[in-house]
Amino acid sequence: MANMTKPRFLVLENGRVFEGQAFGADADAIGEVVFTTNMTGYLETLTDPSYEGQIVLQTFPLIGNYGVNPKDQESRKSFVQGYIVSQWCQSPSHFCCEGALDAFLKAQGIPGLCGIDTRALTKLIRTAGVLRGALADDPAQISQDMLRTFRIGDAVSRVTLNEPARTPAHPDPARQTASRLLRVVLWDFGVKDSSVHRLADRGCDVTVVPSSWTAAQILAEQPDGVLLSNGPGDPEENTAVIAEIRKLVESGTPIFGICLGHQLLALANGGATEKLKYGHRGGNHPVRDLVTGRTYITSQNHGYAVRLQEDQLPQNARPRYLNANDGTCEGLDYEGFPGFSVQFHPEARGGPRDTEFLFDRFVALMEGRKFVCR
Repeated sequence: MANMTKPRFLVLENGRVFEGQAFGADADAIGEVVFTTNMTGYLETLTDPSYEGQIVLQTFPLIGNYGVNPKDQESRKSFVQGYIVSQWCQSPSHFCCEGALDAFLKAQGIPGLCGIDTRALTKLIRTAGVLRGALADDPAQISQDMLRTFRIGDAVSRVTLNEPARTPAHPDPARQTASRLLRVVLWDFGVKDSSVHRLADRGCDVTVVPSSWTAAQILAEQPDGVLLSNGPGDPEENTAVIAEIRKLVESGTPIFGICLGHQLLALANGGATEKLKYGHRGGNHPVRDLVTGRTYITSQNHGYAVRLQEDQLPQNARPRYLNANDGTCEGLDYEGFPGFSVQFHPEARGGPRDTEFLFDRFVALMEGRKFVCR
């Protein structure tokens, strides 16, 4: 059990300091402090590669009450820099529980902070925007220069696989929509395992390839389609990947982009991106479909968005989904090639499954048939 009397501090770049108690690993950490509004799915959050370089704050007050189960992990390890909660449960109870949150953080080398006013910190981030911060046992060791010079750079290279990995199709009778075996190359910029499983469920043979692969290598696999995955960092940094996506577009291969993949596809087609004030992270973000008029509740984790100004929209693209809260771009349909993309996570673990049908749309696109959105 963690020593709940040991103090730990969060030092922010604006000079604000929060004092709480330490749990998790005995270590210091520097990162971008962001918040997520998810009430559950904390292990999925901790193992989402899109959080690379960030200190994650949970707005829900009690975290860890059902423990951890490796089957819930979204990737091979945790990529967060640090973890902040109001309270963490020291006696988890669940029939699938295989360990406690504190032990998981220790094993992953991630420092935790609890016992602070997480509501006040969330309001501060909403007002000031994302802030750089540090978790430390001795705040005097953290200088403002250390915080102001911190940046998340080259994040994709730190989360992508080093070698290709294949997942054979394992059709689920409740989900299978492919009429034949489809070959999908999933370009890994920080993919969540659920995306792989949602495709395999539908009858797709999935090969996950590193971010360093080229369009020529991908096309040599003779894929029926390419999925551009989610991932961390500033999309505009990935200049080599953007150039290769442009070649994929020219090949006419069906493409589906999710989150970072959505942004990279837009940049490859002449679009532009911008950093949001505090991002969208959580499982309760409303998104409106401009074609059907329907609103979906979605799972999201991103700090950047595709610009919607008419002179900065990608070529041959039209907005398909908008965020119902702030009007930002949540998805694009392309007319110059077979492709579409969304900013949110249709695989949605943990979170709502309202938009899982988008994998069916991708299957239909690869098979060259019309898909009617639900």
